[in-house]
Amino acid sequence: MNRLYLTLVLTLAYMEAVYHVGIAGLQGMNPLLTIPLILVLAGIEFLPVSTGRHTVNRELLWIVQGINFLFFASQLIYMRIFTQPLMLAAVVNAGGDAMKNYWRELLYAIRENVLYLLFLAMPLVGTGVVLYKKRNFYRSQKKKTVFRAHVKIRVLSTASIGSGMLLLSVVLFAGYQGGFAYYQDYQSFYDPGYVAERFGILASAQRDCMGDFLPEAEIDTDLAVELNPIPVIKETGETGTQISCGSGEVIQAAGKGMPEVPEILDTSPQTLDIDFELLNGLTEDEGVRGLISILEGRTPTNRNEYTGMFQGYNLIYLTAEGFSPYAVSQELTPTLYQLIHSGFVAPNYYVPLWQTSTSDGEYVNLTGQIPYRQFSMRKSSQNEQPYSLPAYFAAEGVKSFAYHNNTLDYYDRHLSHPNLGYDFKAIKLGELSGPEWESQIFQMENADRWPASDLDMIKATLPEYIGEDRFHVYYMTVSGHMNYNFTGNAMSAKNKDAVMELPFSEEGKAYIACNIELDKALEYLIAQLDQAGKLDNTVIALSADHYPYGMDLGHYEELAGAELKDSLEIYRNSLILWNSQMEEPVVIEKPCGAMDLLPTLYNLFGFSYDSRLFAGTDMLSDSEGLVIFADRSFIAEDMSYNKVTGEVVGSAGEVVDEESVKLMKQKVKQLYEYSNGILDLNFFYYVEQAVK
Repeated sequence: MNRLYLTLVLTLAYMEAVYHVGIAGLQGMNPLLTIPLILVLAGIEFLPVSTGRHTVNRELLWIVQGINFLFFASQLIYMRIFTQPLMLAAVVNAGGDAMKNYWRELLYAIRENVLYLLFLAMPLVGTGVVLYKKRNFYRSQKKKTVFRAHVKIRVLSTASIGSGMLLLSVVLFAGYQGGFAYYQDYQSFYDPGYVAERFGILASAQRDCMGDFLPEAEIDTDLAVELNPIPVIKETGETGTQISCGSGEVIQAAGKGMPEVPEILDTSPQTLDIDFELLNGLTEDEGVRGLISILEGRTPTNRNEYTGMFQGYNLIYLTAEGFSPYAVSQELTPTLYQLIHSGFVAPNYYVPLWQTSTSDGEYVNLTGQIPYRQFSMRKSSQNEQPYSLPAYFAAEGVKSFAYHNNTLDYYDRHLSHPNLGYDFKAIKLGELSGPEWESQIFQMENADRWPASDLDMIKATLPEYIGEDRFHVYYMTVSGHMNYNFTGNAMSAKNKDAVMELPFSEEGKAYIACNIELDKALEYLIAQLDQAGKLDNTVIALSADHYPYGMDLGHYEELAGAELKDSLEIYRNSLILWNSQMEEPVVIEKPCGAMDLLPTLYNLFGFSYDSRLFAGTDMLSDSEGLVIFADRSFIAEDMSYNKVTGEVVGSAGEVVDEESVKLMKQKVKQLYEYSNGILDLNFFYYVEQAVK
């Protein structure tokens, strides 16, 4: 076999192996897709480095090896920063922004992964040494044999590409016909990070380039899946009401400080009057009609004793950058501690990490839907948003404000957030220019710090809305942003003295320190609301965008006091849903997550909404608790399923029968498809026209 061709094959296999060890350790990788893709790429690379003059070939080989290095190195660094591979959408949509906003994180990641980068560079260095010392690496050919040699090269290249594509086709066809898990993972591409870890970065990149070309694996359409089974409410004779959910688990739902349950409690379904016949007649699109069928068949949640509890109140809603319960302590972050342990308390609250981290986290918090691949928040700016928080507040004559202590255009928030109905402002323009955008900039102290201060943001923006009779405010914070150190994180450095005696690593201390700034911001906010006489009539809600994935896992486990690798517990978080008038906490024991927060707020504020339209559900309703993760792992009331480990565990540690697991997986898949279709097909445009 041609030694040059073999060099390229071995180089790609070696770099794939180094990448895999760098992101997943020594865990096994499925080579079903990797091997054929190496054959294809090696065949493509072999042709240009073998058919020219020897001097040209040497230069081209060096360039090809350089390209291989840059690809694998950039993918490794990006994966280490964002826990997701670098995809085309990210390059096209956020490449420039990412370089400007994350250059510190980039340098830090390079420093922390320099050993892997050196290993990845070895083929490039080795090629250079060989070409320099052994200038006859390319065998000389007599003129009469040049043509014959070129034919052999083309044959070998074509054979490599052809055999690789044939093998890949066979593997994918077998997976499609057999409904194998590897095909479903590869085809759906709902978690590119999972695909990269299991099948290699070449497979992830190739799947990314293919878009939506592959067919869906067959689904049993006869399988009836009730998305929200109706639990039973039991009268206990005790104070309050106990809500028995799908597993029979009991939640103490009422307590001191809550409104008294009326003699006749309205438990009617949370639905709008949708004319489904009219809705079907609005379009011939089969995708939209499929969504209509799912919508019509969903079981809504019901009104409950908390419906309208905060009707007429103000709402301040925060998405907290990189927030985690391990940043909270009674001594260092007393305000966060108070808010988490009072009001509505959810000990089994989870915040999954999605593909576009912060942006997708915002999308979940602001829409109650599952993100669609990448940049769902940006994509939503093209759609009708009649069921957003600002839309409901606007119907009551209330203005909605939104603020972010970063650039106006990052993740295209200047488009998505106004489309939701917010008067959105930030501290910098970014790439935007012109007077139409300058009006959306607010002035605050220390705006050039990175990360910027949440306290300074609230100080600068609060005067804009505090004088309103009623208001809704949304904050996207940034003080908790990585990297977590005292040299590159301004908020960590600002609060360094408060954490230096803690028994943690520097990274752990720095993480807690930057979250002290969030605590100070909330403390100031509450004090100002109280001083203005607005506190008792204001609800504060806070959910993370994601856990601090930019922190070294070992250091995060240090804060958690537990091993979290490959565990769904890494996504466990804390919810703030608080009003000063609530004297005692209301504990929600069932599993719930960020996706459920928006429907919960709609219920609490007494908005007339259709619970069937959202992937999430009202946490205070009698619906079954369910948390869905990016790789389609899930935590339900009677079982949990970890996609990474393949483990299914009953709520009490018992073995779960296969049929129950199958039904729950089908339910999760349907929720994915439904939620994705809402975004991809602008489904609410059609629904709104059919609401009576």
